Amino acid sequence: MKAPAPAKINLGLVVGPLRPDGRHELLTVYQRLALADRIQVEHSANGLRVEGYPADTLVRGALVALAARTGADPAWTVRIEKRLPIAAGIGGGSSDAATALRLANETLASPLAPAELHELAASLGADVPFFLVDGPQLGSGDGTTFAPLELPQDFWVVLVVPDDATKPSTGSVYAAFDARDGAAGWDERRTAFLAALEAVRRPRDLAALPPNDLASSPLTDELRGLGAFHADVSGAGPAVYGLFHHRAPAEAAKRALKRAGASWLTAPAWYG
Repeated sequence: MKAPAPAKINLGLVVGPLRPDGRHELLTVYQRLALADRIQVEHSANGLRVEGYPADTLVRGALVALAARTGADPAWTVRIEKRLPIAAGIGGGSSDAATALRLANETLASPLAPAELHELAASLGADVPFFLVDGPQLGSGDGTTFAPLELPQDFWVVLVVPDDATKPSTGSVYAAFDARDGAAGWDERRTAFLAALEAVRRPRDLAALPPNDLASSPLTDELRGLGAFHADVSGAGPAVYGLFHHRAPAEAAKRALKRAGASWLTAPAWYG
């Protein structure tokens, strides 16, 4: 069984106070992209093997957890064709884990129900369960509670991972957020986010979504200068994206930003 494991971007990310479980309250729009890794899962007579990406830990951990939850033997061979940048804030590892989890679950005689699979995925990471559902989603709570959104999908996305960027741990990014009292005004910021989201009718309306609370980049201004109607950092970074109405200026922006780092031209995707 084969399937794409797509990237995502966060269209707005508003972060609030710590929850009792130690995670932060947040609101974000998860948007899947056509840019994707490829995952193949098949039964194995030799236990669990993950091939193609030696640094993987998330896929292996996800399938070990699935086997433990279902009482199945962890007997799968997984092949990862890696195309997405790692540790970039676009969910590459989470998407690989979710896709492998879904495919492996389908091989079981008694697979987990969707709600159970979601629960298992959420235990692996906040982004993981998003890749089990279709279409853009409003993420709330700790980021693992979803509500489907009807958003415009007719735009182009330029994605840039700067060469000089170093990816801090997600924990350190949130620690810095707490240190600067980033959660102040959470109720007002949450209300403003939802109001802006409710008003979205056309792609350019996405520009009204508030910027990422966790990370910023000077490349967002460059992308706007190159014609993007909206630009921001995805997740905890360092990936930066720009949204464009038309392909030609998006291609030109991608070429212009090659000097800054690796870049891709892609588009929204509704499902994996």
